[in-house]
Amino acid sequence: MTDTTASSLRTEFVGTKAPLFRIALKTSVLTVLTLGFYRFWMKTRLRRWYWSAIRPGGLPMEYVGDPLEKLLGFFMVVVIMAFYIGIVNLILMFASLSLFASNITAYATSLIGLIPLWFYGRYRARRYVLARTRWRGVRFGLLPGAWGYAARALWHWSLTLLSLGLLWPRKTFYLEKYTTDRTVYGSAQLHQGGTWTMLLPAFVHVAIPAIIMASATYWLVEGLVGASLLYVIAVPWFILGVIHYSVESTRLLANHKTAGDISLEATPRYGTLLRVYGFGYLATCMVIALPLLPILTVIGAVEAERFRAQIGQGGEALMIYGLPVIVWTILGVIAYFAVLLMWSVLRHCFVTMPVWRHYAQTLVIVNADQLAQISQKQRDDFAEAEGFAEALDLWGAI
Repeated sequence: MTDTTASSLRTEFVGTKAPLFRIALKTSVLTVLTLGFYRFWMKTRLRRWYWSAIRPGGLPMEYVGDPLEKLLGFFMVVVIMAFYIGIVNLILMFASLSLFASNITAYATSLIGLIPLWFYGRYRARRYVLARTRWRGVRFGLLPGAWGYAARALWHWSLTLLSLGLLWPRKTFYLEKYTTDRTVYGSAQLHQGGTWTMLLPAFVHVAIPAIIMASATYWLVEGLVGASLLYVIAVPWFILGVIHYSVESTRLLANHKTAGDISLEATPRYGTLLRVYGFGYLATCMVIALPLLPILTVIGAVEAERFRAQIGQGGEALMIYGLPVIVWTILGVIAYFAVLLMWSVLRHCFVTMPVWRHYAQTLVIVNADQLAQISQKQRDDFAEAEGFAEALDLWGAI
């Protein structure tokens, strides 16, 4: 355990499950009732709760984003995407039918064309969130560079795919370095130190089980049935390895971030986060399974009654427990959305919040006395807010 001194600030997390459950449930219900339009207000309220719960040195973070600017930014991007889908896709379809007598090329080209926009939108979303985040009254920010991020993401993802995933740590490091080196806190600019090879030891526990699973699949295709036993070892190892890599890469990258003389010391514990994920998703699934049991019973009864009607009573109205099938169908749709809603709400309470709490409570700001030298930065205004992220369904949770 690191001792905190006058020049070090330990981070606190003061949020609890009950207030979060009420906010998440209320905003999720309103999002469903408004056919998704309230999600801009939902994200804003959830971010304000999470940000205010994180308190480096006892001082809360602030999120000052405006849901209305998110909504207007979304509509702006919808217009741009409508042009892309309507005009560009029409040209691609005409060219594909003229040259190849098939529309498959047009669909493939259109999909590939969206990939740079996906990375562009991801960077812009992060820039918006940082621009609306404050601590000690000082704004964070991210310098322009979305197209540069998109180009680098395409390059590093291509190398990762060509290496069959073995260069994943390289992609992780260089994309994080590009973003971190353009992140500012007031007048201070952050820097990502270290090298991508420092992530390799943690990635070993992802690569080895992945190779075992690939080998087992090849041997099964070749007819070696006993190879299926390798999945018993490889699959759990792979899942645990992914969690281990996520924790270790986050820790190593955080410990090599600096802003002048200011640095971070992160000590997240793999075992703690493994319990959080295991218990959190188990608890979420168990709570959701309770209403699912009667739903599945009704679905089975509906299908059984439908089958009997088809073979002998096709002209009669279907009735189950005294109610028409249409009523059960409506109830089934309501139950479906209720399950999705509760999944989102419970995941916040049992998974997302505990994970954020652990990362916050294991973070220390070193040489914090240098914070007094940091001055305010100009507000970062840009029109589309998180529009691309919303239109392309990025950062859907928070």
